[in-house]
Amino acid sequence: MENSIDLLWWVSVIDIPALTALFGLIWHVKQKGEEAVIEMHRLVDNRVMQLREALSAHKLETAKSYARLSHVHALEDRLTSHLLRIEAKLDRTALKTEAFHPTKNV
Repeated sequence: MENSIDLLWWVSVIDIPALTALFGLIWHVKQKGEEAVIEMHRLVDNRVMQLREALSAHKLETAKSYARLSHVHALEDRLTSHLLRIEAKLDRTALKTEAFHPTKNV
């Protein structure tokens, strides 16, 4: 009989409060973990939104600063025209120079 009283006393005085405290600690850690996960999701969502906005702004700036293909073709045509005129002038100059200074035949 005394054995069962000691066991009952041990359970009611030591085990139940210890298990209750352990349960409370586990519950508290679980709640803090859930709050941390929710906060992390919020931070990640905000950062993703900021990155998307920055990417959109970069795309817009890039689109503004790049030349259109038609402009590039027009520039290429102008450069080709100028280079052909320069080449023709150099050919004429070379012919005139050769007329003034004939090369010696060996």
